[in-house]
Amino acid sequence: MSTGGRRLMRATARIVAVPDGRGGTGLPTLAGEPPLLVRRTGARQPGVPANVHLVGGAAGPLGGDRLRIEITVESGASLVIRTVAASIALPTPDAHGRPDTSLVEVHATVAPGGTLHWLPEPLIAAAGCDHDAVTTVEVADGGTLVWRDELVCGRHREPSGDVRLHTTIRYAGRTLYRHDLSAGPAAPGWSGPAVLGTSAASGAIGGGRATGSLIVIDPAWAAGGPPPAAPVGDTAAVMPLPGPAILATAVGGDLRAVRGPLDACLHLTPALG
Repeated sequence: MSTGGRRLMRATARIVAVPDGRGGTGLPTLAGEPPLLVRRTGARQPGVPANVHLVGGAAGPLGGDRLRIEITVESGASLVIRTVAASIALPTPDAHGRPDTSLVEVHATVAPGGTLHWLPEPLIAAAGCDHDAVTTVEVADGGTLVWRDELVCGRHREPSGDVRLHTTIRYAGRTLYRHDLSAGPAAPGWSGPAVLGTSAASGAIGGGRATGSLIVIDPAWAAGGPPPAAPVGDTAAVMPLPGPAILATAVGGDLRAVRGPLDACLHLTPALG
């Protein structure tokens, strides 16, 4: 299939993590199609999670692309997934001069006793893009999850494109977190202080260009409960969720203002130990 003379990308990456029988984690399925290339990195030792990096094999996603990442973590396995660089959603004008919508879906399941850390670099919504990101995570009772997502609206000194984030995280068979966020010219008020906060650089009310969230599900909190709600600096906060979980959110003028508070919240959980 093509649009505007360009062949659209249809690609899927699959990662399955299982115990390797020696105290570590094996990856019997580690497969991707361009531009979703997956590589195992780091040491292979007992007690050390399996590390995987997603490597972009092409620019994008570009308008019209359909990409999907499927992750399965079985009981006793521990997996950390990162990306080597930010993902930049780019436009591709179709034959009518309008941008096609690009789509990236991430679907993950974590079994009891399994651990998944999803710590990618941010999504950047380049000017003129029209992009959907759909995330669905199913964590079984007793599973552990660390899930970070970040969005930067436009590259340096560039207006934002249109982007929509849809995130659902379920734990023990019930919905723990459901969040939709729209940003860009088609979303009225998206750059106001109620959505993306204030840019410290400009000092003006509103003008934030970046946001991020961190969700941690840690069975170790089942007895005593997760940490209480608290601010993290001036533009971030952490709050407990109705389960052994926390949600941290941050807004700011750039990625640095978002990443710092979220990194600080990582230390609230022994799941990162």
